[in-house]
Amino acid sequence: MTYRVAVVGTGTEPENPNRDGYAMAYHHADGYERLDECELVACADIVEENAAAFADAYDIDEAGIFTDYATMLETAEPDVVSLCVPPSVHAAIAVDCIRSGVVEAIHCEKPMADTYGGARLMAQEALRHDVQLTFNHQRRFSQAVRTAKSLLDDGEIGRLERVEFQAYAGLLDYGSHSFDLCSYFVDETPGSWVLAQVDYGEENRLFGTHNENRAIVSWEYENGVHGIGVSDSSDDGRVGATIGCHNRLCGSEGTIELGAADADAPLRIRRSGDAGWETVDTGDGLHDWEYLYRAIAETVRCLETGTESELGAKNALNATELIFGAYESARRRGRVDLPLDIEDNPLVSMVDSGALRPEPRPDTEDS
Repeated sequence: MTYRVAVVGTGTEPENPNRDGYAMAYHHADGYERLDECELVACADIVEENAAAFADAYDIDEAGIFTDYATMLETAEPDVVSLCVPPSVHAAIAVDCIRSGVVEAIHCEKPMADTYGGARLMAQEALRHDVQLTFNHQRRFSQAVRTAKSLLDDGEIGRLERVEFQAYAGLLDYGSHSFDLCSYFVDETPGSWVLAQVDYGEENRLFGTHNENRAIVSWEYENGVHGIGVSDSSDDGRVGATIGCHNRLCGSEGTIELGAADADAPLRIRRSGDAGWETVDTGDGLHDWEYLYRAIAETVRCLETGTESELGAKNALNATELIFGAYESARRRGRVDLPLDIEDNPLVSMVDSGALRPEPRPDTEDS
């Protein structure tokens, strides 16, 4: 079977990525083009020139170019849709695709949505209409990450006691990957509670959505594993100055680190009694477009076989609940027990109410 694939939100060409977009549609399309069972047949973007440029790049017929995704769904009848639009419209477009009766699978960029209610609605409707809904948490497919999980599962550091991370640029954006990897390492166990505080003094919009400048989060999973995470969008935040690495797994008999700032390789392990760290060569780093292609291939494989994808909405919602739970904890100024019972985005609500008053970024004051 050949799956008819459409992309919503083509964006501009990927030569100049910035906080307004990374032209993810082009990378999604590259992933589909690698698969014999997929054919790109349509694209939609509210800027017609962007859609036309994308269509030209991937040999999509002129009849497959749309400025309205609803018309695209009705006319092109795609089996698979990739959503590469800003987070603020993820939920609305995903639900329309799900309810169209045409689409069999949706692969959506992270984060799930810009509100917790939107994220839950997407997951609910996908389950109700039996549509495969997946999210692009592609870092799971780094061999460094997969090897870390294998070492953990093999008991190389004993019983997992704590997961840690440092996220650059905010909990909702970069942190969606960080929390998702934590969920992966704890076998997708739901959270039990979360406690957090945020600092938001300078406006930090990523793809149109508010992200805090700094945050610190503590949480616990239902299996008793604890978590500690920080976000830092300052110039120093990217190198892991606080936690010292992207992800850390602390076990009863050792520690595993991914992306340590002072390491020559992306993965290392130190077992109890070891004099120092052992570097584990996996051939992969933590950031590469190849992992997105692997994620696309995995979602198509799951669609073909009728199996549940590890990138599915159920798993994504576990991580997303911790993100919005952290913001809700900052709003309540206390611990939040899960499941989460809110609909909004507490960070945005605090900005709207004046509880948080971020100053305009220096590079946007005159825009």
